[in-house]
Amino acid sequence: MRTSRRIILALVLGATPVASLGFAFDGAPANQDATIPVVSALPGSAAALKKTVPPLAQDSSLTSLQYAAEGGHPIAQWKLGRMYADGNGVTQDDLRAFEYFSRIANAHAEDSPSAPQASVVADAFVALGRYYLNGIPNSKIKSDPERAREMFSYAASYFGNADAQYDLARLYLNGGGTSRDDFRYGARWLGLAAQKGQHQAQAMLGQMLFDGNRLPRQAARGLMWLTLALANATQDETWIKENYNQAYARASDDDRVMALQMLEHWVQGRRD
Repeated sequence: MRTSRRIILALVLGATPVASLGFAFDGAPANQDATIPVVSALPGSAAALKKTVPPLAQDSSLTSLQYAAEGGHPIAQWKLGRMYADGNGVTQDDLRAFEYFSRIANAHAEDSPSAPQASVVADAFVALGRYYLNGIPNSKIKSDPERAREMFSYAASYFGNADAQYDLARLYLNGGGTSRDDFRYGARWLGLAAQKGQHQAQAMLGQMLFDGNRLPRQAARGLMWLTLALANATQDETWIKENYNQAYARASDDDRVMALQMLEHWVQGRRD
């Protein structure tokens, strides 16, 4: 995440979001259950991948990726998985994407978090968690929130992946009838992800703090987090922009000034 002084200037002018310093989390993982979740490959999927791969001769880059993926190269498998998940240059196919991500998770789950491919392995667990969370239509992959939690928990705990921490936080915070422990775990994972610059986590935490939603109200901190989130949100994430605009309009002058001070400390801390 890159946050510059232009955000601070924009805040002073009242043109863009204001962000806050980190919430007072102790930084300890909320759930140390880092047991490796087993990813079950689809029956006959490895053979099916080889049999159903479309003609590749017309695209040398795709041919190279396919060759490397079949040789077990995790980055090639990740790239192909994302291509099939997004329909980028190939026919969109979630089952094929699921299989590539499964290969990575099964082969590299015990790789060191400092290994060169660690971020790709963690991202594969996140992708699998999202597939298990939502299911894949017309397939054997059904919605299984508990399985999704296992995937997110492993990537969040073992690899320290910020996206996994955010997704795990959402499961704990948004689940029906969450317990006190669920909320505590969710809030802590959310804080860890926000501190790492995960902008969706920053937006969610900022809104909770600004509104005093199950957390003690800290309007300035909330505004600060919302500002940081807005600075890195995509065009499609209109909910972040809307939440920021509403919070900024409701904030007092004192809240805005304090949020600016917090933002300055955040920017300085990222430079040090």
